[in-house]
Amino acid sequence: MPAMAQRWKPSVTVAAVIERQRDGVAEFLLVEEHTPEGLKLNNPAGHLDPEESPEQAVVREVLEETACAFTPDRLVGVYLSRFQRPATGEDVTFLRIAFGGTAGEPDPNRALDDGIVRTLWMSLPELRASRARHRSPHVLGCIEDHVAGRHYPLSAITTDATVYAPEIKR
Repeated sequence: MPAMAQRWKPSVTVAAVIERQRDGVAEFLLVEEHTPEGLKLNNPAGHLDPEESPEQAVVREVLEETACAFTPDRLVGVYLSRFQRPATGEDVTFLRIAFGGTAGEPDPNRALDDGIVRTLWMSLPELRASRARHRSPHVLGCIEDHVAGRHYPLSAITTDATVYAPEIKR
């Protein structure tokens, strides 16, 4: 690798899989959001910010995008994908950490994050039928893994204290 080459860095994101039962049918909480590719469906999700753990990030993102307090209780999986933006040719790799858990009712006094049009609940058949509108292949993938019982303890992810206060190398 040439000395001046930039190191490849995937974008780290977090996502929430939130399920409820309605009339005996499992439904999943999604957001409809504006993207450079148009209006898309996504799990409540977003980027990991500096000085926060993945668990803190998913709690924050769910609140910002749905106005609901989220309590993660399991890791659903870790997902890697690559995307080339049609309009710009931008080539981005995403590393998504997906959590399962529960959400409270939306806070009516809290506005949704910029770009979020609305929240909606969709059944698995509805999700499968709407694949063309998904923001990434992980929207359905995370939910299908959840339905298949792929759950791991939250302790599978460790956030070192240096995330909050970096060590000084001497």
